[in-house]
Amino acid sequence: MNKILFIFAICLTFACGGSKAAIQQTNTIDTQEQSQKSQVKSDTVKIKIPIEEKAPDGIIEQIVPETNNESHDKKESETHVKLDDTGSNVSGQEKPETNDNAEVILEAFDHSTWNDLLSKYVSSDGKVNYKGFKQNRKVFKTYLTSLSENMPEENWSKENTLAYWINVYNAFTVKLIIDNYPLQSIKDIKDPWDLRFFKLGTKWYTLNDVEHRILRKMGDPRIHFGINCASFSCPKLLNKAFTAQNVNKELDNLSISFINDSQRNIITTNKIQLSKIFSWFGKDFKTEGSLIDFLNKYSKIKISFNAKKTFVKYDWTLNE
Repeated sequence: MNKILFIFAICLTFACGGSKAAIQQTNTIDTQEQSQKSQVKSDTVKIKIPIEEKAPDGIIEQIVPETNNESHDKKESETHVKLDDTGSNVSGQEKPETNDNAEVILEAFDHSTWNDLLSKYVSSDGKVNYKGFKQNRKVFKTYLTSLSENMPEENWSKENTLAYWINVYNAFTVKLIIDNYPLQSIKDIKDPWDLRFFKLGTKWYTLNDVEHRILRKMGDPRIHFGINCASFSCPKLLNKAFTAQNVNKELDNLSISFINDSQRNIITTNKIQLSKIFSWFGKDFKTEGSLIDFLNKYSKIKISFNAKKTFVKYDWTLNE
């Protein structure tokens, strides 16, 4: 009996010890799991994005970068006129003019008001209805004001600058006449070309300033057929505004028209009777050869280099 009790006591001791070890092992595993969970929790906190740093709704779609092709197409549409296969742009207008570098000429200034006035009050042969300009003085003044407030900038093309200054000369010549109308001749006004009567930007100008100190210095002798001195013997006042798009074409047309106008010049092969414009500004017409060379570019009659040359009397009668 005592032997049986002894064996039972030994078994009970081993059972209790194993259970305690198991409990300790279990507690160790639980501690490790809790430590791992705590570490994971800690890592999660570190990468959490604060609410104020999140992008507002809709922003993500706006900031998606464009592809290179989309960006290029956008720039092209902003800076160039799109043309179809016939050379017309998408609006159906004629193909825009290009300069010597084959760059599309864009308008830097709106001359449409001046164009409307000229089409109403100037005939195809250059006769001017000064009374009409006086009656529409308010609209005319808006154009003169726009010229004064929007002078050429350094980035303007040569065509834009040339068109601007020719229109300035012609528009303010008309203003000078209607301010003194009625009169028989521009020369009835004292020193008409030296009157400092109009302001562009912050500076006051005369007509001589525009012609001699600006336009002639641009080196294009055709300007003498584009500017109008309100007189019969002058080249006719064009009944449309000069623009960057049309200035070269119209100056060529006016050069042909004036040189072959028998009321201003009488031309034969061996004898020419020329407007005094070719005497007063003779140097301007000799930049690429002789005066005869220049005339033959536009004359319908081939002029001999030995042709006898004289100048006709200038008629200062008002061109109305």
